[in-house]
Amino acid sequence: MRIDILTVLPQLLESPFNDSIMKRAKEKGQVEIHLHNIRSYSTHRQKSVDDYQYGGGAGMVMTIQPIADCIEKLKSERDYDEIVYMTPDGSLLDQATCNEMSLMKNIIILAGHYKGVDQRVRDIFITREISIGSYVLSGGELGAAVLTDAIVRLLPGVLNDETSALTDSFQDGLLAPPIYTRPENYNGHIVPDVLLSGHPIKIEEWRNEQSYALTKKRRPDLLS
Repeated sequence: MRIDILTVLPQLLESPFNDSIMKRAKEKGQVEIHLHNIRSYSTHRQKSVDDYQYGGGAGMVMTIQPIADCIEKLKSERDYDEIVYMTPDGSLLDQATCNEMSLMKNIIILAGHYKGVDQRVRDIFITREISIGSYVLSGGELGAAVLTDAIVRLLPGVLNDETSALTDSFQDGLLAPPIYTRPENYNGHIVPDVLLSGHPIKIEEWRNEQSYALTKKRRPDLLS
């Protein structure tokens, strides 16, 4: 898989992709992550990528020219399955979307900044708009990092135990059940007996019951 991220602050994304699971995935050749500084494509003498809004109003807007030139260059080199724009008014990111996108080969992610991008960028180039929550960040870089991480960890061979991702919260529409490790007894707080029973069927039944109960209590919207 190849992921190209367009941003005005590439340095913000260097650390998240150079540690832990993301680093291993790149070293194994399971994913290529390329950061593109949108300013490098600006034809403005000062390399500016923003301007005032037509019609007035607070906040600067990212101009279409450098974004369009960057996307067109990338598209001339390969085909892309999706061109994603990270925006608060996009579709809320969920596990089903991550599962779907993990099967893709090439993805572009545009990290918005300032007040947002010229609407014509969205009309002409963007194929999917994604939000990571009902709030506003200073830019789309963190959202791009979240989306990338959520996709890459699903690629075959990225996790040491590939079944781990299949038992995460939301994979089956429910929250994950409680988990425990040693010691068995910590200051009177004891691991449930069923987990020590060695009986796989009973353990699975307990986990399913706990997942349902936890989802009903914390995220009843998922059950609908």
